[in-house]
Amino acid sequence: MVLNKIILISLFISVCFGSDTPVNKYSQKEQWKLVWHDEFNYKGLPDSTKWNFDTAGNAYDWGNQESQFYTDKDTSNAYVDGKSLTITALRKNVGKKNYTSARLTSKNKGDWKYGKLEIRAKVPTGRGTWPAIWMLPTDEKFGGWPKSGEIDIMEYVGWNPDYLFGTVHTESFNHTKNTQRGDSIRVQGLDKSFHIFEVEWDQDSFKFEIDNQPYFTYKKEGDTAQEWPFDERFHLLLNLAIGGSWGGEKGIDDELFPHKFVIDYVRVYQKM
Repeated sequence: MVLNKIILISLFISVCFGSDTPVNKYSQKEQWKLVWHDEFNYKGLPDSTKWNFDTAGNAYDWGNQESQFYTDKDTSNAYVDGKSLTITALRKNVGKKNYTSARLTSKNKGDWKYGKLEIRAKVPTGRGTWPAIWMLPTDEKFGGWPKSGEIDIMEYVGWNPDYLFGTVHTESFNHTKNTQRGDSIRVQGLDKSFHIFEVEWDQDSFKFEIDNQPYFTYKKEGDTAQEWPFDERFHLLLNLAIGGSWGGEKGIDDELFPHKFVIDYVRVYQKM
């Protein structure tokens, strides 16, 4: 009872007076400790001590035949307004591409082995949009994709509104073989408001949730890296793709641009 009162008082102070560090909503009994976060309570480009702009794939059209050009430190595509981060996709010609957007990673600035990741965000919608919150291996100990794994905390394609997807990829289980492990959940009006996308990851399983509602659990299916390469460091990615093998399956509606993927906060917890 005393602990609950302290948490409530701390929350009240944080709401009324503001704080750069969010109050840990988990009790001591749950043993979760906030280890990394971005509240986006500043203005300008994303914090360079936490985020990288990933543009390497522009040279080879990325891995999913996407239609956007990812820019580097361009506030028209990635901007923090003091309350949230907005990744904006524009109808703009750059090189051979007809659209621009941004892809941010925390690689070598935020890397974790196990934990609970919580991201509050609002997705764009419309044919051709493909926002994602996901994780890739920092060290690629077992080789290139998919050998070292991939964790898709949230994927959404605008031509299939109201459905959210959570997926795990490994060498044995991945979409090129149609053996990936994942599930979806229907959330009406998914693009109309902010939602909390979450994954809890330990040495044996993943649990995917939206707004504290679990919808997919993946349990370790083998002892080799082919089934479970997830005992290594992973980092976070935030991006808004346009078109591609999945996002562009029904084409791209050019009349709907610009598209905005808004991220309220990113918080990472680990067991104490």
